[in-house]
Amino acid sequence: MNYILVYLFYIAVLSVCMGLSTWKLFRKMGYSPLLAFVPFYNYFIIQKETKHSKWWAVLAYVPIVGPVMMTVFHLFLMRHFGKKSLGAQLLTVFLPFVYMAFVNYFEDAKVEEEDDLYLTGEEVAGRKKESFLGSITFAVVFATIIHVFATQPFGIPTGSMERTLMVGDFLFVNKWSYGFRMPMRPLAIPFLQGTILDTGETGNPKDDPKSYVEAVKLPYWRILQFKKPQKNDIVVFNYPRDSVHTAIDRKDPYVKRLVAVGGDILEIKAGRIFVNGKPEVVLGDQQKQHKYIATTGSQLDIQGLYKRYGFLPVQEGQTENGFIYDFQGLTDQTAKEIAELPQVIELKEHIWPKDSGAVAYKINAERDAYTKNIDTTQSIFPINKKWNQDWYGPLRIPKKGDVVQLNQQTLPEYQWIISEYEHHRLENKNGKIFVDGKETTSYTIQQDYYMMIGDNRDASLDARFFGFVPEENIVGSPMFTWLSVEGLFPDRGSSYQPESKRIRWDRMFKATNTGELHKRSYWWVAALLLIVFFGWDYIKRILGRRKDDE
Repeated sequence: MNYILVYLFYIAVLSVCMGLSTWKLFRKMGYSPLLAFVPFYNYFIIQKETKHSKWWAVLAYVPIVGPVMMTVFHLFLMRHFGKKSLGAQLLTVFLPFVYMAFVNYFEDAKVEEEDDLYLTGEEVAGRKKESFLGSITFAVVFATIIHVFATQPFGIPTGSMERTLMVGDFLFVNKWSYGFRMPMRPLAIPFLQGTILDTGETGNPKDDPKSYVEAVKLPYWRILQFKKPQKNDIVVFNYPRDSVHTAIDRKDPYVKRLVAVGGDILEIKAGRIFVNGKPEVVLGDQQKQHKYIATTGSQLDIQGLYKRYGFLPVQEGQTENGFIYDFQGLTDQTAKEIAELPQVIELKEHIWPKDSGAVAYKINAERDAYTKNIDTTQSIFPINKKWNQDWYGPLRIPKKGDVVQLNQQTLPEYQWIISEYEHHRLENKNGKIFVDGKETTSYTIQQDYYMMIGDNRDASLDARFFGFVPEENIVGSPMFTWLSVEGLFPDRGSSYQPESKRIRWDRMFKATNTGELHKRSYWWVAALLLIVFFGWDYIKRILGRRKDDE
């Protein structure tokens, strides 16, 4: 309800601005000046008088799409009153209500009537150009509607979900999987997530220009939620701890596997996940992967191994007696094959010691160079636990309605929920906890939370580090991979990179969230869309020729 009220408020403000800046122009077109203030109908009149598609008016106040359509309508209106110069069009785009008000109050603008029988060659060319621009605008608006309200493309730049989702996979994500989350920043540049570009001028990403207007915002609202995220689902969500963007729907998108839902107890023992005391269920499209340390007498052919296995993040070091390799994401079969290489002296799975810090660092070239760690209070969630990637929990995932106890020991677990995700004022003063100014020892959770962990757990920044993922951050689930390119993104966790790029044809248009080893193919969908697109274009050309002949 709050979403609708705020949305109606924005419509009212825009309608008043439109009416105040154009009412005289509406009267000159033969309409009551009051109609300039009526939402949707005012733009319907503009479309009708300028001989454009009248149904476009329904898009006037749609989030993200609406600002694009309004700009188009304003341009049509100004051209209708003879304002066709480049300067006039720029003023209409960037200062719409200001410029239209100037024309409305201070100029004796008149409607320019055009007689199709007496168009000059230049005017005909202008008509064709306008028709072409209209087609481009329609294509952009249609694509924006699909992008915002149906499905959105995402790329996989890291190996945290290998080998289920591979580096270089491009996915279409279904935004309706768990109910549609209504846009929260309605005034934004289409197709851009958070920033317009990475300038790098100050070194601080917070200074990069945003792709949305932060001041214009709508509250969280999810509609038609027929099911909640389920355990083992692959889920796309907005990174909860994004410090650059405060807008939830503009935070960086992440994709992980949902391993525990609200009410579950998660524990990791020696790198293996247990939920409610039971070992995790490994689906058909998953492969268990672990970190291994290899000691060799001579160098390995890493580029050759890359070609053979496709994904092989590794760091190399040198010792007095040979070489040491830190492999991430080896399956049992891959580890077995590498161990059988003649150069390998020893290949051992790496498990962090229990009750040790979570961050490793390389200090020298000795044998234990990759097993040193520091006891950190900021790298693991919650910050007061001496856990690490391989020994974690037990941790209960909160759900809506839970009443949790608040004290100095439990506060690190719930402080982000209270202050950032559920937007309360949290204070911790003199050993006492205050929520919205009131001292308290308990708190009621207001939404469901989830634990997201990558399939390739030794190369994954996930919930073990940033904590619970709120339901309001859930975007949807991947539908299928529409493109997959090996070597497209550099592997930031590896000393080696693929020598060339290649398309993985066997992965294209395959379903991604079924849990099946042999996934369904959606090639037929792509073929059908191409047939419809080019077929409709062909039909339009035939109809156009017949009309010209008549």
